[in-house]
This record gives sequence, C-alpha cells and structure tokens, in this order.
Amino acid sequence: MTGVAAKVLKYQASDAARSRWLFVYALFFFVASEGLLRYAGGDAKAVLSLMNVVLFVIPLVTLVLGTVYLYNAREFTELLLAQPVPRGRLFAGLYLGLALPLASAFVAGVAIPFLLRGGGDPGQRRALLTLLAVGVVLTCVFTAIAFVIAVRAEDRLRGLGLAIGAWLLLALLYDGAVLVLVAMFADYPIERPLLALTFANPIDLARVILLLELDVSALMGYTGAVFQNFFSGALGIAAAGAALLAWIAVPIALAARCFRRKDF
Repeated sequence: MTGVAAKVLKYQASDAARSRWLFVYALFFFVASEGLLRYAGGDAKAVLSLMNVVLFVIPLVTLVLGTVYLYNAREFTELLLAQPVPRGRLFAGLYLGLALPLASAFVAGVAIPFLLRGGGDPGQRRALLTLLAVGVVLTCVFTAIAFVIAVRAEDRLRGLGLAIGAWLLLALLYDGAVLVLVAMFADYPIERPLLALTFANPIDLARVILLLELDVSALMGYTGAVFQNFFSGALGIAAAGAALLAWIAVPIALAARCFRRKDF
C-alpha cells in the first residue's frame, strides 16, 4: 500500500477504533454469539442462527455507518484534496479505514465466545470459519455500496434513505419478489433466470454458501434450491464465492470512479 493510502488508513482506523459505535457493534455480536452458544442447543444450531443475524445486521449497519462515515469525513476529504494527493489513494485509505475496523469488530465479536470454549465443536469449525469469511466479504461489499451512495447523493438524508432502501430491497423484499415471479411464470422454464437472480443479490449468495456448508438444503428457499441443482458441494461454494468476490470488486471500482470524478 502506498504511503498516502497507508497514512489515511491509519488515521481513519484509529478514529474508528475510538468510536463508541464500533465497540457496540462488536459487543452486539459477542452477546448474540454467547447467548446462542448457551441456549441454542449446540454449536451447529448456534452457527445456523448466527447466519440469520449476520445476513440481516451486517448489510444494514455497514450501509448506514458507511454513508454517515463518508458524509462526516467530507471536510477531512476536502482538506486532503487541497493537497497534491491522488484521489485513488485517498479513496483506498478511506474505504479500508472503515471496512477493516468493521470486519475486525465482527470477527472479534463472533470468534471470542467460541475461542473461550476452546474453539467450539471441532466438527463445526469449518462452518464457523465460513461464517466469519462471509461476514467479512459482506462488510466489504456493503461498505463499497455505501460509498457509491454517499458519493453520488449530495444530501445526507437522501443518502441515508437510499442506504436503508438498498438494505430493504436486498435483505427483505428480494425473496418476496422472487416468489411473485415464480407464481407468475410457473408454467415456464425459469430455472436459469432464477439462477441469475441468485447471483444478482450478495445476501442471497452468502446465504447459499453458508447453507451449502451447513448442508441444510431445506432452508435454502427457491433460489437456493435452484442453485443447488446447478452447483452442488464444493463447486457450488466456489461459484458463489467467486460471485461474492465480484460483488466486492465491481462496487469498489464504481465507488472509486465516482470519487475521482466528484467535484468536492
């Protein structure tokens, strides 16, 4: 990493580490993990329940905090842009300065309760590592989407509205829209379009990866079942993982492009 990006990252990460919201975020996952390990009836059920928490909470918190973070950093950004600082390196520092602390808080909050129990059930450690990896990837994805929204929308309230709307669409309304499409076109071969819809939603991809790893096909939903028909086992996890990595690269590239062109 270049010197400018590293300095911005160090400053932003240090500022985030002192923030109360980051501690609350890590504490939330710690309490959720500890409670599920105590009362869910086994590590397998705890990991499965944590999956639902991760898929809903990480996108929401990351989108909201990401947009607020960039709006609050507007004066800092303008000050740095008044210096001979390349915009691409500044963007890298700002992005990593938020994504890394958020990902670290999530990993610490979930992993510590398992580590306090000696790492948990050895048979569930791979599933736990998959859960942690998926959470980190979702953090990177939605941090980039938050940056796209914050850079494109000048008004803070409009940006927050777009961030919450994106979460509602991808986390809540998406599955309902898929069911409506299935009901409308039930007489047609729609497996391939549904497979494309799976790749179009990072939350759905993350759910498919975790359920394939946990081998709980009954909870996959319609798109997950279609995905499993096309890809099974390690191939399915690899395909969904590659698609999730693309979901990181494309929003980051779009956000960086918007940041370079924006007139601050």
